[in-house]
Amino acid sequence: MKPLVLLVILSALLYACADTNNLPTGESGEVAHDEGDEESGAQFTKANTYDAIRKGARLTLRFDASANAFVGSVTNTTNQPLRRVRVEVHLSNGTELGPTTPRDLPAGNTMPIKLDALGEAFNTWSAHAEVG
Repeated sequence: MKPLVLLVILSALLYACADTNNLPTGESGEVAHDEGDEESGAQFTKANTYDAIRKGARLTLRFDASANAFVGSVTNTTNQPLRRVRVEVHLSNGTELGPTTPRDLPAGNTMPIKLDALGEAFNTWSAHAEVG
């Protein structure tokens, strides 16, 4: 029984000490996880940059105050085309921007993203790319 207990403890310690330095972060150190079909729920301020991979689509997005828009790009990180790639931004005031027009994205290619936030008053935001 003791070896099993030691194995469980060792597994828990290894999990707790896992290296998270390779996870995408916002400028203030917030981690944006790849959640598959789930939205991460991470909230960002207007000064943060969102950078995360979801279903092979790497979304990098920031709020450009001078343009009053979210700008960035989506890159296909896989070696296969991604079908119907689109982006949504959720504002703290309850408004959803997007989704962008769905586009097929060939392997390794990048497409620009711009979602206008004209007339929207908000403090925080979240975003995600959708594929399929």
